[in-house]
Amino acid sequence: MTPSSDSLVNTNLPLRVLQVGAGGMGRTWLRTLLSHDRVELVGLADLDVARAKAALDETGAPDVPTARTLEELIDHVAADVVLDVTVPEAHHTVTMQALRRGLPVLGEKPLAASLAEALELVAASQAYGRLFMVSQSRRYDANLVAFRRLLRRLGRIGILTTQFFKAPRFGGFRDAMAHPLVLDMAIHSFDSARYLLGVDPVAVYCDEHNPAWSWYAGDAASTAIFEMADGSRYVYTGSWCSPGLETSWNAAWRASGEYGSAVWDGDSPPTLEVAEGADAGEETDDAEETVHPGIAGSLREFVHAVRTGSTPMGEAADNVLSLAMVHAAIESSRSRQRVVVADVLERAHAEALERATGEVRDVLASWTSLTPPG
Repeated sequence: MTPSSDSLVNTNLPLRVLQVGAGGMGRTWLRTLLSHDRVELVGLADLDVARAKAALDETGAPDVPTARTLEELIDHVAADVVLDVTVPEAHHTVTMQALRRGLPVLGEKPLAASLAEALELVAASQAYGRLFMVSQSRRYDANLVAFRRLLRRLGRIGILTTQFFKAPRFGGFRDAMAHPLVLDMAIHSFDSARYLLGVDPVAVYCDEHNPAWSWYAGDAASTAIFEMADGSRYVYTGSWCSPGLETSWNAAWRASGEYGSAVWDGDSPPTLEVAEGADAGEETDDAEETVHPGIAGSLREFVHAVRTGSTPMGEAADNVLSLAMVHAAIESSRSRQRVVVADVLERAHAEALERATGEVRDVLASWTSLTPPG
């Protein structure tokens, strides 16, 4: 039932998708899949099969086959790719099963529950020659893309800041997480910062805490200061139990550069003010301007990458650095010390080598850099 990699390149046939996970986000993905003209939903797996059937009924696809696990579906349904919308703890299992069976994977963030698991999955993607992409859906916001263009006019960037203040009451696994804000939400901003600045993190100092009125078990508020490779600083401040005057889900952003500053409230078009006499150049109009927002953008890029063999945004070998920012921030918060991102990656790599076997371990052992090759 598994296609060859070559059979998916340069074809006009719809990609046959097996989705795993039928919770709230899973239902959102179902609607996105069913509205896309270049994919076909051919199966839905969820440990609660009744929930899977209810999700399909709700989204208008009652005849799609269901099962408890991906493994049950793969043997009975012809598929081309897998969409993983499970909880973070299940990402490693689902993605590894799919890659071993020759199926490219589009997964929800985070890449995996731990950085070691993430590196193992990156190595598996390379060992089995199949694409593994993480849906960093915020990158497909047209205003974020416009903000990035404005930053190019500011010359050297000195500091980029993010403010995120919301008060959602999710219930479920987020309420029980040890680091709900940093691990489940801040990764969107961390990844966007890498996208905006075009450079990677070197080190971080982070402070997490849980306000007295918080309804989360773990730390729901955080401030993190990242040193970036070009000498700039990225500063994130946020809270998930901050009612009143809430920011956009995209957060509020400000960039300060040598020629001026740019701001973005997360919803409206960004604005720029150039210092008097500064030669910031003219705004460019490039292909980045046309994007499909949110997870629809992720899906379209994934489909294009599978069909053409191109490397998409969110490809696992690159996205692992956004996850490394998360785990470095958590380690810094625990130790109350500055943490070097490369050190966190090195320890995760050693753990991944202990976990992995066969071809996957061979790939991990072949890496000559702390940053896995793309």
